[in-house]
Amino acid sequence: MKLRKSGLLLLAGICTLGIAAARYASASNTGSGDWPMWGGTPDRNMVSDMKGLPIDWDVAKKKNIKWVGAIGSQSYGNPVVASGVVLVGTNNEALRDPKQAGDRGVLMAFRESDGEYLWQHANEKLPAGRVNDWPFQGVCSSPLVEGERLWYVNNRAEVVCLDIRGFRDGENNGPYKDEKLTGQFDADIIWKFDMIEEVGAHPHNMANSSAVAWGDMLFICTSNGQDESHVNVPSPRAPAIIALDKNTGKLLWEDNSVDDRILHGQWSSPAVAQIGDTVQVVHGQGDGWIRSYEAKTGKKLWEFDSNPKDSVWPKTRNEVISTPVIYDGKVYIANGQDPEHGEGVGHLYCIDPTKRGDITKTGLVWHYDKIRRSISTAAIHDGLVYYPDFSGFLHCLDAKTGQVYWVHDMFAAIWGSPLVADGKVYLGDEDGDVTILQAGKEKKVIAEINMGSSVYSTPVPANGVLYIMNRNQLFAIADTAAAPAKASSSSR
Repeated sequence: MKLRKSGLLLLAGICTLGIAAARYASASNTGSGDWPMWGGTPDRNMVSDMKGLPIDWDVAKKKNIKWVGAIGSQSYGNPVVASGVVLVGTNNEALRDPKQAGDRGVLMAFRESDGEYLWQHANEKLPAGRVNDWPFQGVCSSPLVEGERLWYVNNRAEVVCLDIRGFRDGENNGPYKDEKLTGQFDADIIWKFDMIEEVGAHPHNMANSSAVAWGDMLFICTSNGQDESHVNVPSPRAPAIIALDKNTGKLLWEDNSVDDRILHGQWSSPAVAQIGDTVQVVHGQGDGWIRSYEAKTGKKLWEFDSNPKDSVWPKTRNEVISTPVIYDGKVYIANGQDPEHGEGVGHLYCIDPTKRGDITKTGLVWHYDKIRRSISTAAIHDGLVYYPDFSGFLHCLDAKTGQVYWVHDMFAAIWGSPLVADGKVYLGDEDGDVTILQAGKEKKVIAEINMGSSVYSTPVPANGVLYIMNRNQLFAIADTAAAPAKASSSSR
């Protein structure tokens, strides 16, 4: 197990970080019509300025369905669309390669234009079984794409860098050259970082972190957690968050502030944004605290307890599974628990990230305690926060004050997150319904459309097309009566 930092690599990361800050100066703008990561941009705000997205479709009659891709039987890895490719995390039940049969985690790639299957990265389950790698859950993270490369966390707790073209380009890009399968439908690995081997992580149930980058630095949650007894933390010295060089996979820094106080698991993905003169990496962790780090060095800047001091696990104390959203210089996040634990009380916060140290009191802007446990991520637009909870309620609040404008009951559990685009809010639920509401201070339901089976994912917009997964299908949905419209280069 390797737990040391590399000083030279850290310096290299610091040098490249400043150059990249200008490139990402507008963190809430994708800069194109693509959706290249979980949340679209490093600040993770689920908002797009794309126009002309459909509000009327029928999956049974194929109305406004551009194409459909067959994926596994349980699919949680939200779509990412970039460089002409759509990527989703799923399991191996839609077997594509008889040489890779059995229960595996699969990252699957489709051609954006017509849904043609391109390639997959399939990995066998970890030998310890469900304690580390729950059966048939597949890949639960979303990749990050930049140009011809992508980075994602697979079911084996490996951070993997792949060539987005796979072996279809006839090249084996390195330095990793040990692929056993090199056909046109196979993935081309550039490098791998094994978090179990390298930093001693012990993922609980699943490794699930969607990568985010700033410059040449990649930030990942390790998913370190409890063993099957739900009492012991087998690897208390392992970090909760790490930074890697995205070009080489080398470890730059790590932090283990959570220590052995992990309540269950750690599945929140980090967000990154420049706040004032500091680039911050904000991360929800397994003890229920949200922590922020200076991106260049890993220096902890602040921490915030998301639970009341009298809360008790598991009845009233929660971990953090949601992804932080950084909007207008503030951090928005709710706490919650593993969906298997059912419903319960939750807490939604607006936090001032300019404070330092323990900012549970000093950094509190507002606290909303009428939300239930949540595993979802916010969408914030025009000063309004749209935040769902697992119990099935979508809450609309004022971003500055926390004032509640309306609550909508979806009548089914919500696993995914809302998307705000073109003045509308899109949100799916466990019953398979996608509800479309008018964005704004007054609640207005525009449509409710069933996708045929449970929707555990988040709707994703790209180049005028809406991508929605149910359990076993990926739908590309476009208004056939209107020409697809890309987001402008100055909007999101």
